[in-house]
Amino acid sequence: MTHSNTMQELKKLILKPGKERSVLNFHPWLFSGAFKESKQRPEDGELIEVFSSNNEYLATGFYNYGSITVRIISFERAEINEEFSQKKFNDAYQLRKACGLTENAETNIFRLIHGEGDGIPGLIVDVYGSVAVLQSYNFGIYKHRQEFAKALLSLPGKKISSIYDKSAETMPGIQGAKFENAFLYGDEKEIIATENNNQFHIDWIKGQKTGFFIDQRENRKLVGRYSEGKKVLNTFCYSGGFSIYALQAGASEVHSVDSSAKAMALTERNMQLNGYENRHQSFTSDVFSYLKEIDNTYDVIILDPPAFAKHLNAVNQAARAYQGINRTAFSKIKPGGIVFTFSCSQVIDKTLFRKIVFAAAAESGRNVKILHQLTQGNDHPISIYHPEGEYLKGLVLFVE
Repeated sequence: MTHSNTMQELKKLILKPGKERSVLNFHPWLFSGAFKESKQRPEDGELIEVFSSNNEYLATGFYNYGSITVRIISFERAEINEEFSQKKFNDAYQLRKACGLTENAETNIFRLIHGEGDGIPGLIVDVYGSVAVLQSYNFGIYKHRQEFAKALLSLPGKKISSIYDKSAETMPGIQGAKFENAFLYGDEKEIIATENNNQFHIDWIKGQKTGFFIDQRENRKLVGRYSEGKKVLNTFCYSGGFSIYALQAGASEVHSVDSSAKAMALTERNMQLNGYENRHQSFTSDVFSYLKEIDNTYDVIILDPPAFAKHLNAVNQAARAYQGINRTAFSKIKPGGIVFTFSCSQVIDKTLFRKIVFAAAAESGRNVKILHQLTQGNDHPISIYHPEGEYLKGLVLFVE
């Protein structure tokens, strides 16, 4: 980090007495209620400094219009510039190198920047071969995207040929502001990337998220371990990731279900790419309806729904949806079958998720045992100071 005498003059926000504890514990979020009234209201996305009620410097962060008022980017005074970004990106790259992901002949897909887990709240950077895809979740981060592109281009040991900014879907609605997805560097539209020797068409322009759900890499591998000789149902399949792994491991038959015809077309393309069409069938259908109509022929069922709850006020509704879908899967799976069930809703923590699945199991009347408790891959690190970063929860269940 650079310390210079020409530090930019930043506006100061002062905390109410007793509100500095979270900052002293390195939590990167501050909510609107934590601050004293300020004469100088910063603009959305402006860099500001946070001070204690005793006027001591605590942190530097981006100001946001919204309930999380400040997202902290540094707990020490630092010039937030290219050099600062470069250090953050290099640190993140070294972590992925330590995880064996940067020079891996079997996998060239990984997440390079995972928001708070890498000390850049509100930024996601996913790497597919030599292409990087960025998503910003707040205006402060969005304004620095050219700096992040430069940091990507000068990573040690990694050649990036295209950088695509896909923030239009993730930027919160700002009055009068229009965000457009665009290349910051290069112009590659789509590539075939490899994950654990499986190949996938990745389309960051038209695909969901950055083009692929990288966080499930290790969990897909685990599905493979339970799939040999089995009949497998993969629901909310998107691009068919879990299905491909099950077939790679020797599943006798795999059915993939998604309500999106576009997702099913992508699954079919990935089946052809890997040569698995003859043991696979696609169904474009509402998953809830599909599950209700099946008989007890599946040995393995995968439930990986989209986030049913994106906000706290949707938790009860989401809990009912998770409970319903798990109850149906438990009641429909073959005796001795395995259910992989996931929630990616950040507002449903792993304790609540387990309670929901417990209630579903009790209602189904089946004997259910937990074999594994799952989370996101190691390239989606969770800062120990920010437990909210653990958004993906999964259980592998044996159903008698």
